[in-house]
Amino acid sequence: MSKHKIYSMSFVKVYPHYVTKAEKKGRTKTEVDEIIRWLTGYNQEELEAHLEKQTDFETFFAKAPHLNPSRALIKGVICGVRVENIEEPTMQEIRYLDKLIDELAKGKAMDKILRN
Repeated sequence: MSKHKIYSMSFVKVYPHYVTKAEKKGRTKTEVDEIIRWLTGYNQEELEAHLEKQTDFETFFAKAPHLNPSRALIKGVICGVRVENIEEPTMQEIRYLDKLIDELAKGKAMDKILRN
């Protein structure tokens, strides 16, 4: 079975869409970055380096320093699929991020988004 095309897509191609989605709803790039750092364990400099290097999604998540164990608390539907039921690990990580950005755009408080 071939890999989904998003795995080879550069993270920096999608990142501006995350930021735009958040900003359209009165949220900030800083909040988007905080969510990404929370999920992956990257610090801001590492995140920016991956954006600059145009790292693909698969590598971005594979090299994440510390995937947050609380990400298992992320539940709900994204693109018509329940994120907690996705069996392919990389796709689940991508959809976790999509779900968190959706929650941000819907006005959810950061402490709830970050499962505090």
